[in-house]
Amino acid sequence: MIEAEPAALPEPSGALTIRTLAMPADTNPSGDIFGGWVMSQMDIAGAIAAVERVRGRVATVAVEAMSFIAPVKVGDILCVYTSVERVGTTSITIAIEAWARRERIADRVKVTQGRFVYVSLGEDGRKRPIP
Repeated sequence: MIEAEPAALPEPSGALTIRTLAMPADTNPSGDIFGGWVMSQMDIAGAIAAVERVRGRVATVAVEAMSFIAPVKVGDILCVYTSVERVGTTSITIAIEAWARRERIADRVKVTQGRFVYVSLGEDGRKRPIP
């Protein structure tokens, strides 16, 4: 009898950009972490990736897509991964995945994914071309 190889576990796409601990103050009445808190962590990570690519200031201009896949629980470590999806003249689109490490161990589950768009800004606060 030939044994099948175990299925490969899904892996995050992109570079690990931030990790943070989900705390009780960030919960809704059901005890899950607020989706808005997760979204803000994704926006922070996306901005970090965008700033690194455009080598300057950016502002969030759109969330093109966002899917909540699984809840984040108190005590989870939220790991946010980013990758540059598109670079335009003045805007940049960042693909973002959020994964939770349950009970602070290696077991990971994808909880959210999305695409955030940032615009490159000059020192005067106006759009500037991306180098």
